[in-house]
Amino acid sequence: MTTRREFLQTASALAAVAALGPRSLQAGEVPFPVVRTPLEKRCFTSEAVEALIQEVQASSSPELGWLFGNCFPNTLDTTVRFREQGGRPDTFVITGDIDAMWLRDSSAQVWPYLGLAGRDPKLKRLLAGVIRRQVDCIRIDPYANAFNDGPGHSEWSEDVTEMKPELHERKWEVDSLCWPIRLSHGYYAATQDASIFDGAWRQAMGLILKTFREQQRKEGRGPYHFQRKTPWQSDTLPGGGWGNPIRPCGLIASAFRPSDDATSFLFLISSNHFAAVSLKQLAELAQGPAQDAGLAKEARALGEEVSEALRMHGTAVHPVHGRIWAFEVDGFGNALFMDDANVPSLLALPYLGACKADDPLYLATRRFLLSPENPWYCKGRAAEGIGGPHAGLETVWPMSMVTRALTSQSDAEVRGCLRMLVATHAGKGFIHEAIHKDDPAKFTRPWFAWANTYFGELVLHLHRTKPALLRGI
Repeated sequence: MTTRREFLQTASALAAVAALGPRSLQAGEVPFPVVRTPLEKRCFTSEAVEALIQEVQASSSPELGWLFGNCFPNTLDTTVRFREQGGRPDTFVITGDIDAMWLRDSSAQVWPYLGLAGRDPKLKRLLAGVIRRQVDCIRIDPYANAFNDGPGHSEWSEDVTEMKPELHERKWEVDSLCWPIRLSHGYYAATQDASIFDGAWRQAMGLILKTFREQQRKEGRGPYHFQRKTPWQSDTLPGGGWGNPIRPCGLIASAFRPSDDATSFLFLISSNHFAAVSLKQLAELAQGPAQDAGLAKEARALGEEVSEALRMHGTAVHPVHGRIWAFEVDGFGNALFMDDANVPSLLALPYLGACKADDPLYLATRRFLLSPENPWYCKGRAAEGIGGPHAGLETVWPMSMVTRALTSQSDAEVRGCLRMLVATHAGKGFIHEAIHKDDPAKFTRPWFAWANTYFGELVLHLHRTKPALLRGI
């Protein structure tokens, strides 16, 4: 009889995995090992999270439940440093195997816990502490993407940019300033706690608007530039540190992508979609709990301008797939067709609230993204999905499988993504950054908390909306 492993190695990945039934242990096979951090070594424990894990596991297949139990709490188990500073919560969140806090990753890592804040006051305070720490980071430097836990040393301290002791890295990425808005908006929706909207928060939001305006580059290149001594082309910027030329059109220039790779054309479309959504959310918060009408007016106006610029300049005609959202444009009429696995991505637009999952333009774009015409779509014997230059050729990012499932309208497609995720954790019990398309034992980043929590978010979403999909994996 053909074994599960042999089948995965010889069949077309998604169709093959989707056709598989529930996994069962073979004779002599060791049951799922304990790989979660021991209780006494966990950074933070939430009773609400633990109860939810048991609830989901009770209605899931054994391996899927085991994987969820490892991944969903991984951020709390291993990456948070929660304390009180001057009577206010302060939470520093590392990415995992990099001891630094990214504005993007820290937001995404704690996002799935928001719905539990009402059941666990301590968890609610930890989440408020993440927002307060992000506010402090933005006030230090709105152009930085990653921060140290206080002044310290960074391996990137010699980068040719305006480094400070508090910075781990200073790559300008539009989405870095969108994620804290999204987290603030989600936190308030879940808790109705307006205490975070103080003067420091309003100042940070004002800096976000100022930075976005500067990076529309209507009045010159702006203050940000970046260069790094490196053999890795996507780790530094051309054009003397300002990037390739653009023609201002209302879009916001992003020097780097969410993968931390340099953009080719500075107007990164997925991040501009994210900015348009985030600015509308900021306007809601400023008009409501933050009580700052001026901030609300400015955020609303900028969001509308970016939305209109996306409509005018964000699409292009692909020779096979017709008019779709471009990945990057430059305002001169040039466009790059691809996608990257990190969020925001073009695949993730419905997840971020930028469009509906059945939007015709999105569906046309999605068909391109999940096709061989996307140069960073990869299909092998073990897995298929979107990768990106960050991890190189022949690699698939499991995060793209999660995004594909979260934005899918097909139960069969969701089931296939779930089975592929379960089949490619390489026996480690966690989700990795990138895996080789033919051999998931070849992977990057054994401790990448965002990927773990994002997988947990998918399972939790299905548990609440389509629980039957979790039983046959």
